[in-house]
Amino acid sequence: MNIIYMLHPKNTVDYLFCDESVYSGLEKFQNCGYTALPVIDRNGIYVGTVSEGDFLRCILEKKAFTAEDQEIYSVSGIIRKGWNPPIKVTAPMDELLLQVMDQNFLPVVDDRGCFAGIVTRKDIIKYFYDRAKCESA
Repeated sequence: MNIIYMLHPKNTVDYLFCDESVYSGLEKFQNCGYTALPVIDRNGIYVGTVSEGDFLRCILEKKAFTAEDQEIYSVSGIIRKGWNPPIKVTAPMDELLLQVMDQNFLPVVDDRGCFAGIVTRKDIIKYFYDRAKCESA
């Protein structure tokens, strides 16, 4: 099976732009209900993932308690390097299983590094469950 069949395309998922303010990012988190979101640049390149905890750390470390304070800082400044690395759209299914054990979703990129969308842990577990069920039948 190809990742494309499980892909939630970019136009259907929530994400942040790296040049958005921390305040703007917090508003998106409040509206979407997720605990982590992919971050892309204005050219569509995946640059990382941020979590609610990353925002909290920023607010506490910078003492950015007001909306005005939070407008000073950008999302790019709170991305943890190496956390939630992307997977290429051509990756084999076994690679997805290994990587999704540590994260709720996998950001998917094309060969240029452009963000294509996400594959969720639920989708990957269902794929392997269905495959095991077919093999045992």
